[in-house]
Amino acid sequence: MRFFTYFYENEMEQYFYLKPQSFSKYSRRELLSYGLGATLYMPATRPNIHQEILSKKHNGLTSLVIDLEDAVGDKEVLRAEKLLIRELLNLFGEFYKGFLNFEDLPLMFVRIRDLEQLKRVTEQLGDAIRLLTGVVLPKFNAENGEELLSEVQRLHSGEHPFYAMPILETARIIQKETRMEELLSIKQQVDRYKENVLNIRIGATDFCGLYGIRRSADTTVYDIAVLRDCITDIINVFERFDNPYVVSGPVWEYFSAKNRMLKPQLRQTPFRERYGDEGLKWRAKLIDNHLDGLIRETIMDIANGLTGKTIIHPSHIKIVQALNVVTYEEFIDASNVVKAATGEIGVMKSEFANKMNEIKPHFYWAKKILLKSQLYGVLHEEFTNIDLIKKEVYVSHP
Repeated sequence: MRFFTYFYENEMEQYFYLKPQSFSKYSRRELLSYGLGATLYMPATRPNIHQEILSKKHNGLTSLVIDLEDAVGDKEVLRAEKLLIRELLNLFGEFYKGFLNFEDLPLMFVRIRDLEQLKRVTEQLGDAIRLLTGVVLPKFNAENGEELLSEVQRLHSGEHPFYAMPILETARIIQKETRMEELLSIKQQVDRYKENVLNIRIGATDFCGLYGIRRSADTTVYDIAVLRDCITDIINVFERFDNPYVVSGPVWEYFSAKNRMLKPQLRQTPFRERYGDEGLKWRAKLIDNHLDGLIRETIMDIANGLTGKTIIHPSHIKIVQALNVVTYEEFIDASNVVKAATGEIGVMKSEFANKMNEIKPHFYWAKKILLKSQLYGVLHEEFTNIDLIKKEVYVSHP
């Protein structure tokens, strides 16, 4: 599995200075934690999940979450569990028929409701649990975290890795007077199980719901003051240089077009200068599909140190993953910083003559860039992330 499988080989050569590398659930955890990309959520009640995976229905999909929690009504939980078990057992059967191997699978997770459901589902799956990369742990908190992570650790082995992705989305985290105590307690817990924690996710929808807020397609999470404030503290606690985690961008939940109230969030100039009239038409199409808001929010995610993003529609895959590709300038700067970290110099001018690269302050950033470059690839100098978004990709409706 690798990113951008919908590009032809000659296109990969055209766009990429370093092409994306293949990866799977068996890749080392530090690298794999950057490989979630655009993580597509689908309810466990969705029919024919195993056929969609087998046929690679969603172009570019590298990670998905089958949801037993908020996407499933309380009265249909048991039915959803049965459907999930059936679909995964069917998929496991295809493995034994030789129609797929584990390296071809996207990173697959199940979002569970509680510890009892986790035990119930994994027991019924038996050996088919090997299809899963792990579980998503919603409403993760200092009280329930220890037991959940302990169970994940029990399911994990060197031969068959199994990871947790906690979601931070409870009232004690968003409410200011309890936030730091709760975040620090959770951080202490996940530190004890770090080898079993793939990344940290942010439940923006649940956070907003606690305040009766729902952001529009014209509004990013960074425009919602109470949410921005909380995300800042999550980054502060979980991305510190001395013991960091990968933190994923919050869900983008819009995909349909309707009349806009606010100004589009994509400037005309980059599209006009690079592609002329065709670029302006393409920009208009992105705006009509409300993808300009997703582009803006993903750019802000990356600027704030987040990697990857939760999505609810296949049309979002290409955008999130294209924007996470490393530019040639970033790669060269990062490579030079790491090479120069011998203690002999403290600062040097960038090869691009537009900035100073300070070895110690930029070292952690450089390491992250080089890890991302292995998975997402590095663009040739003359290309931008927008060039990758322009690639036409067939998108099926979920």
